[in-house]
Amino acid sequence: MTFAFKPGKMGVLSKLTIRHSAAATAIAVVAYFVYRNATKNKIRSLEPEIKVVIHEKVEKKDRAAVDAVFCRHMIRILKILVPGWLTQETWYLVVVALSLIARTYADVWMISNGTSIESAIIGRDKELFKKYLFRFIYAMPVISVVNNMLKYGLSELKLRFRTRLSHHLYDKYLRGFTYYKMSNLDNRISNADQLLTQDVDKFCDSVAELYSNLSKPILDVILYTVKLTEGIGAQGPAIMLAYLAVSGLILTRLRRPVGKLTVIEQKLEGEYRYVNSRLITNSEEIAFYQGNRREQTIILATFHKLVNHLRYCIFFKLQMGFIDNIVAKYIATVFGYLVVSRPFLNLAHPRHLHSSHSERLEDYYKSGRMLVRMAEAIGRIVLAGRDMTRLAGFTARITELLQVLDDISKGHYVRTMVSEQNKESSNSHLEFKPGNGKIIIQDHIIRFEKVPLVTPNGDVLVKEMNFEVQSGVNVLVCGPNGAGKSSLFRILGELWPLFGGTLTKPDKGKLFYIPQRPYMTVGTLRDQVIYPDSHQEQLKRGVKDSDLAEILCKVQLEYIQEREGLDSVQDWMDVLSGGEKQRIAMARLFYHKPQFAILDECTSAVSVDVEGFMYQHCRQVGITLFTVSHRKSLWKHHEFYLMLDGRGNYEFKKITSDTTEFGS
Repeated sequence: MTFAFKPGKMGVLSKLTIRHSAAATAIAVVAYFVYRNATKNKIRSLEPEIKVVIHEKVEKKDRAAVDAVFCRHMIRILKILVPGWLTQETWYLVVVALSLIARTYADVWMISNGTSIESAIIGRDKELFKKYLFRFIYAMPVISVVNNMLKYGLSELKLRFRTRLSHHLYDKYLRGFTYYKMSNLDNRISNADQLLTQDVDKFCDSVAELYSNLSKPILDVILYTVKLTEGIGAQGPAIMLAYLAVSGLILTRLRRPVGKLTVIEQKLEGEYRYVNSRLITNSEEIAFYQGNRREQTIILATFHKLVNHLRYCIFFKLQMGFIDNIVAKYIATVFGYLVVSRPFLNLAHPRHLHSSHSERLEDYYKSGRMLVRMAEAIGRIVLAGRDMTRLAGFTARITELLQVLDDISKGHYVRTMVSEQNKESSNSHLEFKPGNGKIIIQDHIIRFEKVPLVTPNGDVLVKEMNFEVQSGVNVLVCGPNGAGKSSLFRILGELWPLFGGTLTKPDKGKLFYIPQRPYMTVGTLRDQVIYPDSHQEQLKRGVKDSDLAEILCKVQLEYIQEREGLDSVQDWMDVLSGGEKQRIAMARLFYHKPQFAILDECTSAVSVDVEGFMYQHCRQVGITLFTVSHRKSLWKHHEFYLMLDGRGNYEFKKITSDTTEFGS
């Protein structure tokens, strides 16, 4: 049948519509380019302020793409997510797989039953209509159960994956001093909190969704291929599968930038989160400086940097969405129509030589719907490549975190060192490498033998230190800021690597450090005193609550215990004053009773008489002290002093009446 259109009003309207559409399209294109140029100009104006990155690294990274590297990384992470066959994760994978199979069979049954209902309606057969309608009604609860079991299995699988991966990462992150070394000795990852929280969550969601989005369409394709081969022959499904392969390769190539864009997006999210956390952490200092406008500029610049990247991602997704719809949906549907029409439009085809109109109609509905479902499944498989490319970005981030954690646990650090010119000019004759020194564990002694004080950046504070401290001999450490006092204690506490020499010291658990601003943990008053022990560990030590009350009494904090109680939960960072926090820290020292303790200006907010009592009690219970303080009253509580002059020299001598007078 042919149709002829006469020129008239409709023709004129069609021409006007086409012209208007073309004009609207042209206006939209012009508006977009104007907006894009304005955005670029705005970005350029903000560029000096946007450069508030945490750590810029220039070394080349692995690109995030769906390739052999991605497969190796995914296999490594999947072994963490599903550590064995007899695990709960495997069980939920099976539940999801069975639910997907049941849902696919339910779809096939729905097509067949729906076609029968429509055939009965067209044929005006009430009995058949009732029969197939009641079948559908009876099947509704079963289909509903299948759908909800699939949703439940996927949700639980995501949660199981996140739990398993989070436990694994935190086990590495909080093992030893890895968490400290990652932010102080290694600068490859500057926003570990972002990786451990948001990136892990998004990665696990992507893995579970991809499992569902790939397995269901693949199962659909297999099942519909079998059914269609029985109906219209093998050539039709073969054409569809060939289209799947070709379109998949094309779209995978076009989607390559998605992985890199995802990595950059998460990095910028981490930077934005970091500058906000800095404002909260340093709010008091910023308020004293009245730096709110400057901080606002930094935060908004970082935010605009993130927004501009997200806007670019949206535009890229717009372009890819257009191509995805054309290739994965509409062209796949065209192929479906071409394939399903072959037996009907070919008059010589043996399948419908003697079939009636109603039989052809029923066969077309059944085959056509199956082929459309198959085309949709092929489209979902092709579109799943988009999710896989995004998953490659998250995989690269998680793999980088795992790699850094493994390196740090092995003592391998990567850090931006001082420039080579500075190193050659200042330390050309010295070559210090982390891990060159030797640590000997021995009780009741601290001995430095040819140990250099070197910062992780490679700055040499003292070329070589030699001194020995036995238990019972208190040492006062003094010197100007930047002389190396804190560096000495970081090396002693094994926070920094040893660059040379031999360090003899007790085990880390027998050294105790008290800073000027003590850390108050989350929990009860008891938790503040026994930190980092738990209540169970307190009982194992044989320390009773009466002993804790006595310790609090010795540091003159019995009134807090009487007022709040040991099991009272408060925000102790705000509830306690500066002096009370320092006395809580001394109470911790008395509770743990280590062999050696490092007191870093930890009594600056405590009265002199209370301070004197604390030092006397430490001597009574056998705690040897390294004290950093500028208080004159403390010289009498020490036998030796270690003076660092800040120019690479030091002096370790016995305190006499003359040096006491010098100190005072």
